[in-house]
Amino acid sequence: MKSTFLQGAVALGALALIPATTAALSAGEASSYKALDEFMDVFQKVRTDYVEKVDDEKLIKGAIDGMLASLDPHSSFLDARDFQNLKTQTEGSYGGLGLSVTQEDGAVKVIAPTQDTPAWRAGIKAGDYITHIDGQLIYGGTLDEAVDKMRGAPGTAIKLTIVRAGRDKPIDLTLTREIIQLKPVKWEVKDNIGVITIVSFSANTGADLRQAIRSIDKSLGHKPTGYVLDLRSNPGGLLDEAVSVSDSFLERGEIVSQRGRAKGDVERYYAKPGDDAKGLPVIVLVDSGSASASEIVAGALQDQHRALVMGERSFGKGSVQTMLPLSSTTALKLTTARYYTPSGRSVQEGGIEPDIKVPQISDPDYKNRPKFRESDLRRHLINEIRSDDKTLEEDAKDDPRFAMSAEELKKKGITDFQLDYALKTIGRLASTPAATIAMAQPPRGK
Repeated sequence: MKSTFLQGAVALGALALIPATTAALSAGEASSYKALDEFMDVFQKVRTDYVEKVDDEKLIKGAIDGMLASLDPHSSFLDARDFQNLKTQTEGSYGGLGLSVTQEDGAVKVIAPTQDTPAWRAGIKAGDYITHIDGQLIYGGTLDEAVDKMRGAPGTAIKLTIVRAGRDKPIDLTLTREIIQLKPVKWEVKDNIGVITIVSFSANTGADLRQAIRSIDKSLGHKPTGYVLDLRSNPGGLLDEAVSVSDSFLERGEIVSQRGRAKGDVERYYAKPGDDAKGLPVIVLVDSGSASASEIVAGALQDQHRALVMGERSFGKGSVQTMLPLSSTTALKLTTARYYTPSGRSVQEGGIEPDIKVPQISDPDYKNRPKFRESDLRRHLINEIRSDDKTLEEDAKDDPRFAMSAEELKKKGITDFQLDYALKTIGRLASTPAATIAMAQPPRGK
């Protein structure tokens, strides 16, 4: 009898929740409709009373952009022009300088130059501000306008004025536009070691990486001593290609997981049998410009103890954006998940910490140039379990290994200290079997 009473009470309690929940939903909907009414009031007032006639489409797009900008730095509405630009970044080529840029407080800020492009060869650095294009001040304009001015016909000249932290005066540079071929993978052999540079994670990056490994073997006539995978200043790209690149160096195990809004919305990606590098030593180079897909690869190989990560702490973008088509020419790029390394780490804000921290002391502006990372972006997603340790970027005392100046290194023929250090480390690893064995241990935290 008591049991029957309790069951009835529970059932009654459950039923009692239904009207309350419905009432809450109705209240929420009423609030939303009221806000939409306010939006329409503002829209009409601007149309009728603004000092100049305004275009309705421009107002609506501005409202959409504002809504998405209130979420996080990576969600955005892509109109026909933006959609085509995104396709160019992942599939095609264009005439320009080879720069990834963003806008900060009305100023155009360099995220990173693409290697072996006019911007890279001219010495433009991450964190530089572009203030003038062909002598005209661009501060306060839109990012699209600045990008349009920098792109153009190959062979044409363009003058940029750069402001760099640590420099007393602006830097004037004259560059010549080129066709920027978006070849995601480049390779070379140095000291019997395969050096593979991934510029971006666009279509076919994984396949191009495997071809690079085969080409290195063919050029040597045998396997190299090891590989350096250079992901420095790589802003990321397609998740599937990051998984494919990681899989090329792994025999088994998890590569990355992504977790969405719902508790059970988890998707995991695993390596397939077969290590294209045949277990040879691997070093992954990262810096503050290594973001997103680059961090997936570095985190996977680090957690699986397949590679040493070397360089500087990475950018710290631990979110996944999904392209949601709205029409044949427009789409919504929306942050839909966070990703986690095999050991369950989120790199959001904190980035990937290198196993061996190696500063780029061959860069004469290294100490004065500020680092630009995800945590510097407004409205970035918060990593609630991130260790907010300000000392991560501080050196308590000078490391004698990194005491040489850029000029001293140049006299020794070293123009890329991080790469040089990685090559020498590969040589030491190859002669120490125990070190190679240690790199193949089970993943962290497992």
